[in-house]
Amino acid sequence: MSAHSHREQGAGSITVHVIVVSSTRTEATDVSGKRIAELVVHAGHHVGSHGVVDDDVEAIRKAVHVHAAAEAQVVVLTGGTGLAPRDVTPEAVEPLFTRRLDGFGELFRSLSYGEIGAAAMLSRATAGLVGSTIVFVVPGSTAACELAVGRLILPELGHLMRLVRPADRS
Repeated sequence: MSAHSHREQGAGSITVHVIVVSSTRTEATDVSGKRIAELVVHAGHHVGSHGVVDDDVEAIRKAVHVHAAAEAQVVVLTGGTGLAPRDVTPEAVEPLFTRRLDGFGELFRSLSYGEIGAAAMLSRATAGLVGSTIVFVVPGSTAACELAVGRLILPELGHLMRLVRPADRS
């Protein structure tokens, strides 16, 4: 079956949890996480939760573990993917992956290059499975969130869910 056919099948409403990783943002001052939630809802899916966690490896891992233990369908973390000393989201999440989705980071950087040039190489966007929970780690800028969620995640979300959780088919 072609990729186009997979997309057309749909997967019903999928629940996405949004985690903003930041030492400076609060739920009141968050813009990127809110934008992710808007995109998810606009695509016909559901936001299960939306919160902020500190730029701390253990705090980030705990947040992901909580969702994976509850068998969340999808978690999107935004922030902490750069090279600043406090940017530890990939280090926190990658060891939890039971399977990696390397193509996500590769495609994100490729598309980013078209928008921001060589600075795209500074992004450490990544994705993978934690058990049967699909986890995406995206940069914290609103433009990066729109690119990652709008152009990569949402168009393939139903297909991903059917592959990862065939019993959850709608």
